[in-house]
Amino acid sequence: MVAEASGTLVVASRAESIDEISALTGQNLRRLRTRRGYSLDRLAKISGVSRAMLGQIETGKSSPTIAILWKIAAALDVSCSSLIAEPHETALRVLTHAKAKVLSASEGRFQTRALFPYESERKVEFYELRIAAHHTEKADAHRPGTVENLVVSRGTVEIVAGRHAPQILGEGDAILFEADVAHSYRNMTGSEAVLFLVTTYVEEISG
Repeated sequence: MVAEASGTLVVASRAESIDEISALTGQNLRRLRTRRGYSLDRLAKISGVSRAMLGQIETGKSSPTIAILWKIAAALDVSCSSLIAEPHETALRVLTHAKAKVLSASEGRFQTRALFPYESERKVEFYELRIAAHHTEKADAHRPGTVENLVVSRGTVEIVAGRHAPQILGEGDAILFEADVAHSYRNMTGSEAVLFLVTTYVEEISG
């Protein structure tokens, strides 16, 4: 009877642990997906994981395999651990340049370096942008309410946001615009341009 009772306790403990991991994974997935402005359909197309499975993971109804986690993490461009990490607060954290997460696009002509830990939940993100000489980088519209605040550290850059007239920024100039429209960054010089970007997201409203 003791062994049976002990066995029951172990099973219950494992079940509770699985439920906690499933719930945490679902919360992290929803946060990371909405941060990038991805719908479930878009993430399903990029990751190769069905929309139904993604929906079940987000609601905590399904515990994904490691293979599925890797597919989702790759599509969101985050570490696999980000999907199962518990939220934590750190009073001080150094993000060294050597260990920075640098994302490249357009065959390396446009690079973004996150100046914040990906694992932490936030409504504001801070990036360093590097644009190769004479390169234009086009960006899709972010989710409604997203705001971008840019300052040029080096070079001269043209910013186009939606139907607004192109804005030319020199070193030290800054711009603020709603980024829920297609927008672009064009380096107008013959050397690499460097900018710093603060992206602010609105609180998601559940229906």
